[in-house]
Amino acid sequence: MENLLELTKELTMIPSPTGYTRTIIDFLANKLSAMGYETTENRKGSLIVTVPGKNTQEHRFITAHIDTLGAMVRGIRPNGRLKLDRVGGFTFNAIEGEYCTIHTQTGKEISGTILMRQTSVHVYKDAATAERNQDNMEIRLDEKTTNAEETRALGIEVGDFISFDPRTEITDGGFIKSRHLDDKVSAAILLVFLEKIKATGEELPYTTHFLFSNNEEIGYGGNSNIDDKVVEYVAVDMGAMGDDQQTDEYTVSICVKDGSGPYHLDLRNHFVALCQANNIPYKLDIYPFYGSDASAAMRAGADVKHGLIGAGIEASHAYERTHRDSIEATYQLVEKYLFSSMV
Repeated sequence: MENLLELTKELTMIPSPTGYTRTIIDFLANKLSAMGYETTENRKGSLIVTVPGKNTQEHRFITAHIDTLGAMVRGIRPNGRLKLDRVGGFTFNAIEGEYCTIHTQTGKEISGTILMRQTSVHVYKDAATAERNQDNMEIRLDEKTTNAEETRALGIEVGDFISFDPRTEITDGGFIKSRHLDDKVSAAILLVFLEKIKATGEELPYTTHFLFSNNEEIGYGGNSNIDDKVVEYVAVDMGAMGDDQQTDEYTVSICVKDGSGPYHLDLRNHFVALCQANNIPYKLDIYPFYGSDASAAMRAGADVKHGLIGAGIEASHAYERTHRDSIEATYQLVEKYLFSSMV
């Protein structure tokens, strides 16, 4: 578990907003190569590892996404500050006051802070009540610039990607708090699993494709490159927490339905049976405003049984948190599932 937590932290520290995932894909490819795996990359930039199993006629497909929320430069204001455009589905208040980095096309990185234009209570009467939206939010650059021309001279232009400071911390009590735990917790789980079976020489019962997808936050990360022999498709992604939710930070969350509709009943029941047989703490839940790589695959016409499991993530799409207990339960279910018989 210590390795898993530290790997999660390492992944969160690599900027990878959707559309800007080259660095983390290269990191994963190098790490998997060092383990002894061959990887392939599809045209969209996702990374695929295929592990041969005893049964080569029926395959499994499992995903975790490595792209995160972020933004792009929408424009440069007359005062030299930046307008931003969201990448992914988060609210502007979730990033107010956050440190960020602008990744310019020249390779230069410039730091800044995301603020309301009306931040100062000594100047703006509506500092507390003004709507947090695209018009009112801006980036204050950590550079001497007072106009658009000076900002452009720094190398900044419309379309540059913006990543948010993850501020990752692991507490003595076993919590990990950070931006982008969605879905770098799951990516770390799959990496640790792959490392383990390579070290032990254990053979999977079915040929299994591991996809590290890079467009999930915008809706189509894992909807392609699905072999015709794939029977079961499982997305490992965050469990959403909040009012009327069952998911917590100490169990694995098994999704029964999200915004796309119900997940496959037989596969869901298989997850439950595995948890019960192996004393893995779990919760069943519905995520009302949610989609996954698995639901994207279904929309694309994949003829598979699809499922969704994951660690419970508090404050999703903001400054997130989970506990090692939830990560461990999710890892255990992933492992038991991948060594189980198909439903």
